[in-house]
Amino acid sequence: MTVELVRTASTAVPEAHAAQRDDFADLPGSALGRQVWRINCGDVVNRERCLTVLVERNRVVLVGPPGETAVLNAGQLGQLRIALREAAEQAER
Repeated sequence: MTVELVRTASTAVPEAHAAQRDDFADLPGSALGRQVWRINCGDVVNRERCLTVLVERNRVVLVGPPGETAVLNAGQLGQLRIALREAAEQAER
């Protein structure tokens, strides 16, 4: 399994989560072209959701499903680990 690396904050969240996209606009210094990772997951009733990882200045931001719990299987957890490691490396630069 691979982590989906999304190139712009504006496309980081699928249309089903359009309200979550507005959260990116409120981040100070947010700009198109930064690296954003999206990890597919589910919720407690097995609906399709996603976690989003991005770097804001020198901080790693983890955005979960709005008002939901993210449930990850072993493969999805590995994807999250990869995204967090890459984001941490980027934040340290």
